[in-house]
Amino acid sequence: MNKEIEKKIWPNYFDLVSSGKKKYELRLADFEVAEGDILILKEWDPTTKDYTGREIRKKVTQVGHLNINDEKFWSKEQIDKFGFHIISIE
Repeated sequence: MNKEIEKKIWPNYFDLVSSGKKKYELRLADFEVAEGDILILKEWDPTTKDYTGREIRKKVTQVGHLNINDEKFWSKEQIDKFGFHIISIE
C-alpha cells in the first residue's frame, strides 16, 4: 500500500523541486519509503524555524540506498577525502 510521507525542505531546494530542475532527494534513511509513495515536501525556513505554508507533492519513482560504510566501490579513506556527488541525469 502506498503511503504519504512528509518531510521538511529548505526554500532554495523547494524552488528547485517546484520548478522541475531538481529531480532527486538525498535523505537520511531513517524512514521507510517505496516506489509509488507520495513525498510531501513542506517548505521550512531555517531562519525562522517555521514552515512557510508552501508544499509540493511528488510521486516516488525510484529508491536507492547507500551505506557509506560499505567499501564495495571505494575505500573509507576515499569517501572521507572526497565525499559523494549526487547526480541527476535525463
